[in-house]
Amino acid sequence: MADAGSVAVPGGAAPGAGALLEVDHTHGETRPWKIRIVRHPERSVSGHFRAAKKVVKKILEELSAAGADAPYGPGPHEMHHGGSLWVMTGSGWRMYRARVGIEWSMQFCADPAKIDRLRQEAADLVAAFPFTLPALDALGYKRARDLLSRPVTDADSVEAWTDSLFNACVPMSNPHHSGVLPKAAGEHHYPWPTKSADFFKFDDFQLWVTLPDGTHAGVAPVDRRGSGDGHVRIVHARHGTPAGDVLAEAQRRRMMAVAAPDSPVALAAFEQQIPLGADTASTPPVG
Repeated sequence: MADAGSVAVPGGAAPGAGALLEVDHTHGETRPWKIRIVRHPERSVSGHFRAAKKVVKKILEELSAAGADAPYGPGPHEMHHGGSLWVMTGSGWRMYRARVGIEWSMQFCADPAKIDRLRQEAADLVAAFPFTLPALDALGYKRARDLLSRPVTDADSVEAWTDSLFNACVPMSNPHHSGVLPKAAGEHHYPWPTKSADFFKFDDFQLWVTLPDGTHAGVAPVDRRGSGDGHVRIVHARHGTPAGDVLAEAQRRRMMAVAAPDSPVALAAFEQQIPLGADTASTPPVG
């Protein structure tokens, strides 16, 4: 572990010998500013996006018929512009994620040369799976060959790539796509290094917890399952909150922000793993 020590979240002691920091204030802006919430023209759906959604629906139907799971769980699905690189392997369809995804609104600041690099990387991946283009042809997505081979040089070709099967078709449920805590942590609102754990964590570990001030945090255990260590590391907290401030301070000092095993944060994170009514999360998991 690269961390040099630990920083305590207010109300909990940190493991190890690291320095403890108590946050007793928050920061504010001295100059007022405003953000407007305004009406905007109805977002148009491009022909590129309609074609991509049509083919990915067929791909998902094929996955379902084969008894395979969609990449991020069951639907109903919304299509997330998250860098969806669909390929046909010897055992069926697979989706990989591009180096970066281009959210629809971000295309308007996109440098065509940088988007063309994404196209080239996608073309290299698809070339490694030679069944892909014939399979897409059979599903009616004949534009795939042109998208992969034609350089991105202007706003029109940026739009075509942004709304294509190779960017715009990460199938996610609405909560995983754009949900907001306490209901769900959508990818649009929470950092991917933390959000991604929703798709690989133990089902009985609570990734997102409510803090004493009513805000929410993403947490992780500090040791492997069965270790008996009930400390949790704060890996995401809202900026400008006590937890967010101490997390930022910990990161500046190359340390960790942790909550004690008997804190409400740790007890909530491990609630399904520890005995009912336990007053500490430092106990072997139940079951």
